[in-house]
Amino acid sequence: MKIFKRFLILLTLFICYTFISAFSYASQVSQHISDSVFRLHIIANSDTEEDQNLKLLVRDSVLEYMKQISKDVSSKEEVIELMNNNLDSFQKIAQETIKNNGYDYEVNMKIGKFNFPTKEYGDIALPAGMYDALRIEIGEAKGHNWWCVMFPTLCFVDIGSGGELNEESKGILESSLTEEEYELVSEDNLNVNFKFKIIEFFEDIKVSLANR
Repeated sequence: MKIFKRFLILLTLFICYTFISAFSYASQVSQHISDSVFRLHIIANSDTEEDQNLKLLVRDSVLEYMKQISKDVSSKEEVIELMNNNLDSFQKIAQETIKNNGYDYEVNMKIGKFNFPTKEYGDIALPAGMYDALRIEIGEAKGHNWWCVMFPTLCFVDIGSGGELNEESKGILESSLTEEEYELVSEDNLNVNFKFKIIEFFEDIKVSLANR
C-alpha cells in the first residue's frame, strides 16, 4: 500500500512537472513569435455579400497605401512607428473608400494587442495568441474577419495573393526567430506539429480565461 501511495505521489509530481514545463515552453515560444510580427485585422460590418466586398476594398486601399510608405521599413518597431505616425491617413483612406462605394459606415481603427486564432499563410502557420496589430472595424463590425501580416511584408507584393509569404518575407521571419521556432511555424512533421498543438492548447486556455 505504501509503495502504491509513493507511486501515486511520484506520478502526480511528474504530471505537474510536465504540465509546468509544457506551459513554460508554450508561453516562451508563443511570446517570441508574437514579438516578431505585426498583423492586420479587418472586420466587416456584416456577412452580406456587399459588406464583405466592401471589406476587401478597404483592405486593398489600406495595403496599397502601406506599400507606398513602407518601402524603407526593415523592423517591426519601425512598422509600428510608421503606423502610429500615419494612423489619421489610414483612417481617411478607409473612410473615403467606404464613402466612394456608396456607404456611410464609420471606421474604428486602433493599434494594440489582440487575440488571434491560429492562421495559415501558404506554408507558414502562426499559432494562436496575443499579437500587436492594426484593427479596422467597419460599421457594426459583426461580419467575418480578414487577416494579414504587415511585418514581415505579407501581401504587399501581390495584394490579391490571398495571404502567402514570398521568399523575402520568409527570410525576414526566419531571421527574427530561432531555428526551432521557424521550423515550428513552417514545417509539417509529427514532432513539430505536436509542439505546435501544445502551444495552441495553452494559448486557447489563456484566451478563454481572458474572456471570462
